[in-house]
Amino acid sequence: MNTHTEHESGNGPENPGNHDPLNPNELPFVAPCKILDTFAAFNWLKLGWQDIKRAPKQSLTYGAVMFAISYLISIISYQIGDVYLLAAMLSGFLLMGPVLAIGLYSISCQLQNNLPPRLGYCLREGTRHLSNEMIFAAILLVVFLIWARAAAMLHVFFPVEAQPKWEDLVVFLGIGSAVGAIFATIIFSAAAFSLPMIMDKKVDMITAIITSVNAVLRNKKAMLVWAIIILSCVIIGILTAFIGLIILLPLIGHATWHAYQETIEAVAWPEHD
Repeated sequence: MNTHTEHESGNGPENPGNHDPLNPNELPFVAPCKILDTFAAFNWLKLGWQDIKRAPKQSLTYGAVMFAISYLISIISYQIGDVYLLAAMLSGFLLMGPVLAIGLYSISCQLQNNLPPRLGYCLREGTRHLSNEMIFAAILLVVFLIWARAAAMLHVFFPVEAQPKWEDLVVFLGIGSAVGAIFATIIFSAAAFSLPMIMDKKVDMITAIITSVNAVLRNKKAMLVWAIIILSCVIIGILTAFIGLIILLPLIGHATWHAYQETIEAVAWPEHD
């Protein structure tokens, strides 16, 4: 892919030529990013698929767990509510996807370092980054609550019926999708590179989030293609009664790690032991 380093961020001192980590007091406010080829995402998918083939048991186990959670949410939502509540709850679950995929980033990291991938190590990694994860989860929770409130307000305009008319359902889903796109864009920009960066470097969550947003804004076309691919995978997963998520979610998770590796130049921050 055709990439080059973005030198116009103007956000602090750059890393020395020898790539040694800087003193914590000298670290820049945001990590520099590369300018990506528009279709860079397809290479990330290729690398993500290679990770699945190298660690099929670990990757598909993760996918199976997400499949089970999706079904559980669907059953509970439909029993206590209706199709509108089901759509809102599934949207909220997808908003939490970046945090749920942190174990997949760990698997890709282990493979990159020629280590045998272990789910137990993923759990330890999650514990080690618990404070940063909690900050990000809190941000996601706020966005989810706002989205849930917005969904509830939309629900007022569409009375509950045992068998809703398809016209009403189409209008509801159209308006709901437009509103949800706003929240999804916020989450996508904040999560595109931040959590993989937390897994890879000793960096605080605020810096990681700002780095992610900066990289997304500087690569709008490439990230739009990436967002369309993610949305397409989610739609395919839903249309296959969530069965497709068993493979597609690990694929997206692993590809996200490689997206971070190709896009963010975080050599100024020290690596984890």
